[in-house]
Amino acid sequence: MLVASMNPCPCGYYNHPYRQCICGPGVVQRYLSKISGPLLDRIDIHVEIVPVPFEKLAESQPSETSKNVRERVIKARMIQLERFKDTPNVHCNAQMSSKQLRKYAELNDEAMTMLKNAMLKLNLSARAYDRILKVARTISDLDNSENIETHHISEAITYRNLDREGWAG
Repeated sequence: MLVASMNPCPCGYYNHPYRQCICGPGVVQRYLSKISGPLLDRIDIHVEIVPVPFEKLAESQPSETSKNVRERVIKARMIQLERFKDTPNVHCNAQMSSKQLRKYAELNDEAMTMLKNAMLKLNLSARAYDRILKVARTISDLDNSENIETHHISEAITYRNLDREGWAG
């Protein structure tokens, strides 16, 4: 498992909700282009994290507890262990081959159309396509859903921030 982080630009404030980025034209794009596309393609999830406003931090609305999240993750892992029990060296969705993806990550017409539109609009690679399907399969497992629904595909696509052309200006 790889976990990495980076600033969105040299000054660190590109897309910041309260601070102004001071990087000149093209600087952000040059900065981000130092990360190769093939490397990004091999990362399942990349998201932009912005500072949380004080008002959100101070809200008294209850959120899902860590215990509940842990239970959902354990259930999803059990679903995956059962799914791949007869497949040597495959224990979770991230390890699926393309052939297994076709079997375990079938999409209905609406979800397929959404994924196709995202592929075309965002100019995504075949590797990104596989990554999105694997993440969507995992999201549906976390949702205890036998099928990958349109909202699972939509969520998986949102986890591909750095694939978006023009993200950095």
